[in-house]
Amino acid sequence: MNEPRTADKHSHNPLVRYFRALGPGLVTGAADDDPSGVTTYAVAGATFGTAMLWTALVTLPLMAAIQLTCARIGLVSGRGLAGAMRHHYPRWFLYAACLLLLVANIFNIAADLAGMADAAEMLTGLTAGVWVPVFGAVVIVATVYTTYATFAAWLKWLTAVLFAYILSAILARPSWPAALRDTLLPRLPSDARALPTLVGILGTTISPYLFFWQASQEVEEERAKGRRTVAARRGATEHELRDARRDVFTGMAFSNVVMYFIILATAATLFRAGHTNIETSREAAEALRPLAGDGAYVLFALGLVGTGLLAIPVLAGSASFAVAELFAWPSGLDLKPTQAWRFYTILGGAIVAGAVLRQIEARNGFAGARRATGGSRRATALPGRDERRGDRGAPRLCRGATSDGGFGGPFRGPPSN
Repeated sequence: MNEPRTADKHSHNPLVRYFRALGPGLVTGAADDDPSGVTTYAVAGATFGTAMLWTALVTLPLMAAIQLTCARIGLVSGRGLAGAMRHHYPRWFLYAACLLLLVANIFNIAADLAGMADAAEMLTGLTAGVWVPVFGAVVIVATVYTTYATFAAWLKWLTAVLFAYILSAILARPSWPAALRDTLLPRLPSDARALPTLVGILGTTISPYLFFWQASQEVEEERAKGRRTVAARRGATEHELRDARRDVFTGMAFSNVVMYFIILATAATLFRAGHTNIETSREAAEALRPLAGDGAYVLFALGLVGTGLLAIPVLAGSASFAVAELFAWPSGLDLKPTQAWRFYTILGGAIVAGAVLRQIEARNGFAGARRATGGSRRATALPGRDERRGDRGAPRLCRGATSDGGFGGPFRGPPSN
């Protein structure tokens, strides 16, 4: 017989209760603003100015609704998303879903490592190729060999780096009346690139790996409270559901505020100066420097490193949780590697595969790894001259227009002049 579930202790101070409740939702929302997501938003601002600011408002309720659903699944069922689905869906469907999630997350990890390495090269002068294995190793060691309490606290504090983007936007001195107008009056620019960019923003903000991570981290939080079995975790009190709602909405709102200011920063600088054809986060940061000063440049670059350190464990962890739950393997960040070796093998293997993929793509001369998640966010290949390699007729990968569709060939947008 299950023991009666009791509510956790709650402080009478509403501010203390609010910050104590923040956890999985805040981390999940912040992880959405990873380096490859930053590139998508930066391209939107550089290409269309403030015209896409309204998307931050429109996507907020969509993100909050689906992430809260995932949080409730984790809290009420006591299982992660894949574990809960395993009892209701055919196995072949779950095999396909988990395979797509794993492959897409590897591409996403490669993109994030590329953004982090480029930012570190800008800040230190050491080549990006050196930083990719360094960042990969740091994340693997920190994820595998720290306790869950330490790991969760690390992720929670790393969300603070996102304030760098808000500060960089303020330093850019945007036109606030124009920003307010385009925030409250939605419009889609009459440009062939506008619709793919809009789809890219939607695919970046609402990502399947976030669904799996949200539910799994709720379960990890329950385990950290001593509820080791599914029976002990099953069900949720009214206070727990209310705290989850507050946590998720805070995380999604924070994520979209950061998205808003990234678009605003590049709109106030790059778009205003006519630099509308950026393709990577590095190009955005370097173009920002002469227009908004060294402060905005450094903040933008530091933000890329910090968000990558936050997002990569979430990407790798969501895939390893999904696969482990599918096969009913022991899983959990509070377990030792000897207790859950298959779970940690997938987690570490995904990061290693992403690092290898990034190095292969860098060797082949691509501008960046393709943005992919839960299907695949297709990178847009814009034909044009690559100033670094000369005109070789090869398309350059643009991260600004992506879609949350299946795996396939790149969307070819209009030529850039």
